[in-house]
Amino acid sequence: MAFKCETFTALNTQTLFSIMRGRVEVFVVEQMCPYPELDDNDIAPSTLHIYTVKNNTLQAYARCYEKNAKYSAIGRVLVTKEERGRGLAQQLVTEAINCCKSQWPERDIYIGAQTYLLEFYRSFGFESINAEYLEDGIAHQDMVLQLVP
Repeated sequence: MAFKCETFTALNTQTLFSIMRGRVEVFVVEQMCPYPELDDNDIAPSTLHIYTVKNNTLQAYARCYEKNAKYSAIGRVLVTKEERGRGLAQQLVTEAINCCKSQWPERDIYIGAQTYLLEFYRSFGFESINAEYLEDGIAHQDMVLQLVP
């Protein structure tokens, strides 16, 4: 599986449409969570969009961005319904971690994980840093992958 890693301005219109459609299908429709899915992190010059597309259809996606001076972040992690169960999520998160390490080596990596995925993210070395909270009606917990001693 070949992943691409591009800035917003490098995305072509077909790819951008596939990413937007995939994100809305998973985060708004499937998870029944009406919220502003697109935000300014998408278009920030330093944000990197990691994805794989087959036949103009998104298979998996994540974005890496600068959260603050202490953390880079991985967000909007998804594997489309049709592609789940094939190990794509592990590959995607590995790619996203490597992207953050390369782009922001002086920062730990933050993720706001849905709680049903805590063990999945722990398998990469992420550790919970606070209590569970609700975000858009879905239980989440903040996690960090420590890179900086």
